[in-house]
Amino acid sequence: MPVALATQLREGTKKAHTMAENTGFVSCFLKGVVDKASYRTLVADLWFVYSAMEEEIGHLADHPVVGPVGFSALNRRESLEQDLAFYFGGGWRHQIKATPGAQEYVARIRQVAKEAPELLVGHHYTRYIGDLSGGQILKNIAQKAMSLGEHDGLRFYEFDAIDDEKAFKTHYRSVLDNLPIDQAMADRIV
Repeated sequence: MPVALATQLREGTKKAHTMAENTGFVSCFLKGVVDKASYRTLVADLWFVYSAMEEEIGHLADHPVVGPVGFSALNRRESLEQDLAFYFGGGWRHQIKATPGAQEYVARIRQVAKEAPELLVGHHYTRYIGDLSGGQILKNIAQKAMSLGEHDGLRFYEFDAIDDEKAFKTHYRSVLDNLPIDQAMADRIV
């Protein structure tokens, strides 16, 4: 019997979302106070996180729970690479290093992929659907705060492979709701 995983994820992540919005960096960001050096670090950290996520999701393409959510249209690694080239230049790979927080997150993604791959669905939903949903607002804030051109260092927020974001999110939620899981697994994912 299908479970309403999409609704459970939305409701189950509200508290964490609110807590994240109240952290110093995010709170300042939402107010339009964006330090370029801190933002560059964020983009670098996101590259490490999304690289790990996309690699692990790719390895699990045939997994009955993980595979269905692995929409390549959501992938962020290449767009982050464009942003890193903007902020650091062509030799960006030799200039970036993951912060301890990003290292922990990457380690967790890798651990979950090996030990309980179904749990990657929660990470996937939180990262990608969060980015797709709030991306344009955050892009506009960053663009204004750092006086950037329309695409300069902001490719992360652009989902060129998705023509209709609303329709895509509706389809994504449908896929979540039809995953072959029971309520106990849904609870673990949330």
